[in-house]
Amino acid sequence: MFLSVFDMFKVGIGPSSSHTMGPMVAAGRFLDLLRASPFQTKGLRASLHGSLAFTGVGHASDRALILGLAGFLPQTYDPELADAALATIRRDRVIAAPGLGDLGFDPNADLVFDYGPPLPGHANGMIFCATDAQGDVILQETYYSIGGGFVLSAAELDSAGATPLSGGAVVPYPFENATQMLEMARHSGLTIAQMKRANELARTDGATLSAGLARIWQVMKDCIDRGLEGQGILPGGLKVRRRAQAIHAALMAERGTNQAAPHTINDWMSAYAMAVNEENAAGGQVVTAPTNGAAGVVPAVLRYWLDHVPGAHIGGVEDFLLTAAAIGGLVKHNASISGAECGCQAEVGSAAAMAAAGFAAVMGGSPEQIENAAEIALEHHLGMTCDPVRGLVQVPCIERNGLGAIKAVSAASLALRGDGQHLVSLDVCIETMRQTGADMSVRYKETSLGGLAVNVPNC
Repeated sequence: MFLSVFDMFKVGIGPSSSHTMGPMVAAGRFLDLLRASPFQTKGLRASLHGSLAFTGVGHASDRALILGLAGFLPQTYDPELADAALATIRRDRVIAAPGLGDLGFDPNADLVFDYGPPLPGHANGMIFCATDAQGDVILQETYYSIGGGFVLSAAELDSAGATPLSGGAVVPYPFENATQMLEMARHSGLTIAQMKRANELARTDGATLSAGLARIWQVMKDCIDRGLEGQGILPGGLKVRRRAQAIHAALMAERGTNQAAPHTINDWMSAYAMAVNEENAAGGQVVTAPTNGAAGVVPAVLRYWLDHVPGAHIGGVEDFLLTAAAIGGLVKHNASISGAECGCQAEVGSAAAMAAAGFAAVMGGSPEQIENAAEIALEHHLGMTCDPVRGLVQVPCIERNGLGAIKAVSAASLALRGDGQHLVSLDVCIETMRQTGADMSVRYKETSLGGLAVNVPNC
């Protein structure tokens, strides 16, 4: 099993990796299918199902899907060009699909939110259709957005080993669970980051890997900085006020005075995480870590380490990200990182486990202590529901990332106080999360049909 660090950490746009990036990526894949087809396409249709239907408007799923059909991609997204293109499509009811010419598409008639039962493969389903001059369907494909920006066709999801891989490279340390990971670390004498690096180098060179990791951290850092400067009300109608800037300003004013109590270090971590998720809620550029809804946890903990922990240095960023990606890959491979599939335990819980592992690694933890840190962080998110008010990635998501970062650091600190021996293994915790998600009512899995979403006034 090989999931690259660049699979877990993808540059994209807010507010959701599964509900915004996923539909955009799926639409792009459908365009590729059409360009390879012998049929003469004249029009397009699409439908959103399951969680994508119930919370699609709040997550801008419709907007993302339409822009994807117009050739936009998350990693190169330009908001000004996107706004102009969307206005033209709504006015002319035509999409200028790259390589396919002008295709008929009326956003009000040709994009359907289907609130019936979800499609059989996953809670986040989409169907795309191409039509001929008479309006008859000549090509149809079903895609599933399975979390973290990953997209699979129905056939790919049905096939064995459906986890999307980065390529066919044979890796030297192919661990598929934490038990195997620790065994390989003991036999090789390598750290988790060193094994992950070796796996990455089976498909790329060292300079490319380092450049890619540097870019991931730079995008994360820039997102924090933008969020710490942003003010005003977030879009969507809930009138949620940005808070990271004011919290950060107050913390800066307290520095060097006797007003700062020791526990305010938690406020620093919360401010960093909330800055990211406020940017995400505003549709800004973020890094999936492992999802957009949980994008603030990993960068907040990494920023905390760099800016607040004595002895921290920029050279440790690669080990932090590689270790975090290794843990995230285990969670995704053996359970899920999708809120629509397993609730927020799969998003913020997974992010906290990744951040705890990365932090323990750069603090000098052994592989056993790192695994313990990840387990503690995930264990204490078990059962967490995904119940966004009005389907927006704002309440409770923004604050939840701050608390996820705090839990990650606390989990790592506890693990580093021990010798790595513990009762509940990370593998058991991941499997428990999977089972809990399977048992969880659909009302609490990103449909906004239960929990805070129905008990908080949203207008």
